[in-house]
Amino acid sequence: VPKIMVGDDGSLGARNAVVCSGLEHKMGIHASPTCVMQYDNAIGYLVGEPHRGLKAMFTMMNEARLYVGMQGLGLAEVAYQNALSYAQDRLQGRALKAPKFPEKAADPLTVHPDVRRMLLTMKSFCEGARSLALETALKIDVLHRSNDAQEREDAEGWVQLMTPIIKSYFTEEGHTTAQTAMQVFGGHGYIAEYGVEQYARDARIAMIYEGANGIQGLDLIGRKLPHKYGKYLRSFFHPATEFVDAHRDDAAMAEFTKPLYQNIKQLQQASLWMARAGLTNMDDAAAGASEYLRQFALVVMAYQWARIAKAALALPAEQKTLADEKLATARFFMQRVLPEATSLLIKITAGRKSIMDEAVGF
Repeated sequence: VPKIMVGDDGSLGARNAVVCSGLEHKMGIHASPTCVMQYDNAIGYLVGEPHRGLKAMFTMMNEARLYVGMQGLGLAEVAYQNALSYAQDRLQGRALKAPKFPEKAADPLTVHPDVRRMLLTMKSFCEGARSLALETALKIDVLHRSNDAQEREDAEGWVQLMTPIIKSYFTEEGHTTAQTAMQVFGGHGYIAEYGVEQYARDARIAMIYEGANGIQGLDLIGRKLPHKYGKYLRSFFHPATEFVDAHRDDAAMAEFTKPLYQNIKQLQQASLWMARAGLTNMDDAAAGASEYLRQFALVVMAYQWARIAKAALALPAEQKTLADEKLATARFFMQRVLPEATSLLIKITAGRKSIMDEAVGF
């Protein structure tokens, strides 16, 4: 729908009847105007082939979902970097055992266990998610460029499966990380001058647009899970299980492979429950779709961190500092973040009854 009509010779003609009648006032992303548009009696032209628009839209939408996931990760990263810098500089209180920096008026925030918990939660998400994003980008290249048909098929399965996971999990954690950064800043985080409150406002929309995150859960259970009897699911379960089997006798990897193995089994249990529930009463599956998606995301992240740990253990001695840092972050994820997946399994298998009970009054 052009603003100005164009003649056959390329000359500009009359103004078309399309009008921007107002701007929406939004919580965030103020640099991206959202407009109310009116097309009363406007002239428009079909773009593309008739009856092929929905197919084109879904091609665009699937790509956009990955881009929005990157938006969540990008905001999480900048929020974490700011929170870390502030926590290292801000002097407040003393370490509980004894002053860490007795020559200073107080210790930095990084000596406090709860602040460290928040920082490590942010760090473990940002680094693990970046690894998953890069892996998925590599799979997209393989999908489009490999000469091996089996490689292309495997890559397609991974990308299809990870699209709703990346969109939903990255945007949820992007918003959570921005909120956590505000908490690290304390009262300063609530003040516009410090900048982090904008990250929280800007991150919130990513959970909504390009398919709200609840829709991503429905996509996972309704399209991806049953596709060709679980073909897409095998693109994750097969390599993850093979990784665990390959390092079963590696003592240095046990603290990473053991929780990964346990959670793969729980995810398989949830997947089977979802498949059976979908065949009997779809409300049972839909009631736990968001929890299932999050459980899946946590186990995928555990797989990424286990592989990062394996790579860290193989680093040469001169990179010991880097190796120790990666192993410490992987250990934190396995011990303090991944256990949430077990509680999600309990929620998933509770089914629809408490949600769809008519007695709740709506």
